[in-house]
Amino acid sequence: MSTIAERRELATTVRAALSRFGDRAVLRRAIDGDIGYDEQLWRVLCEQVGVAALAVPEEYGGVGAGLAESLIVVEELGRTLHTPPMLGSAVLGVWALLLSGDIEACARLLPGVAEGGLTLAVCWADSRGWDGFGVRVVDGKLSGTAHYVLDGDAADTLVVVTAAGVYEIDAGATGVTRRVAATMDVTRRLWEIGFDSAPARVLAGDGTTLASRLRDIAWVALAAEQVGAADYCLGVTVEYTGSRVQFGRPIGGFQALKHRMADLYVLVESARSVAYSAIAGLESGDRLAGAEVAAARIHCTEVFRTVAGEMIQLHGGIAITWEHDAHLFFKRAHADGELFGVPVRPVARTG
Repeated sequence: MSTIAERRELATTVRAALSRFGDRAVLRRAIDGDIGYDEQLWRVLCEQVGVAALAVPEEYGGVGAGLAESLIVVEELGRTLHTPPMLGSAVLGVWALLLSGDIEACARLLPGVAEGGLTLAVCWADSRGWDGFGVRVVDGKLSGTAHYVLDGDAADTLVVVTAAGVYEIDAGATGVTRRVAATMDVTRRLWEIGFDSAPARVLAGDGTTLASRLRDIAWVALAAEQVGAADYCLGVTVEYTGSRVQFGRPIGGFQALKHRMADLYVLVESARSVAYSAIAGLESGDRLAGAEVAAARIHCTEVFRTVAGEMIQLHGGIAITWEHDAHLFFKRAHADGELFGVPVRPVARTG
């Protein structure tokens, strides 16, 4: 486990690398590209920072840093709206293999993931979401459709979670088809992966148990990303209100707007605390981790939606045009509210 100072240094390094791709045109090219992300950005993050190796244990060619360190990268990516195969492959894909307990598959696949040369995609959800499995097993072969798959087009290997078990299949195998899904959030591309009696290799592990544990990881990862995005939205809004002049003074100087931004600051910091607590609890195996993960999933989603909405309001008309990225964060905030589903038993709300 790394120290706080080391984690801060990692965040600074990742943010510095991402700053080289901060031009709006880079994001637009990624959105319009074939796979939905900037390949050069991903190469830089893998080769110069080693982000894909963070969650991979040392015996499989990785850094072995753990979940918290890899989610620092996810948080920083949330500030930019870039979606390279970090969340889908280097976090969820890696943990799907590790949780399966299949040593042979880990030894064969994870070194390539750690180097950034191999991309994994986890196939799981059905058309209604992550409470069911989209793929079934018939006579040892895969049939059905996995919905809402991250990195579906870029993936080299698919990790398919079913009620009958966990399977591995080459993304270009016979019987596998891929098509992009229509989404509100154009910055995060999701795919539908179809299987038609596709032969696959069975991995160790129980599919239902793995899905439950993997969703907890997905929720805290998404919470970390939402914290990064919300913090960025607040920072940009504060900067804008400090420069936008109305009635002879910056609008940020008006008390009403000061109060609104102070409230947003409290929300962002509370979301950060809840997310970090959930991540720590999940890593340590705390018996209350499940409740903390659910709380992080709900609170961080609400905070990001609120801050993104206020960003739209406080930027005025420019925030709903392609001249500014505010509307992209707003769409991401609402799309994230559905990604990976929501807790079955919501946290009680007071007041």
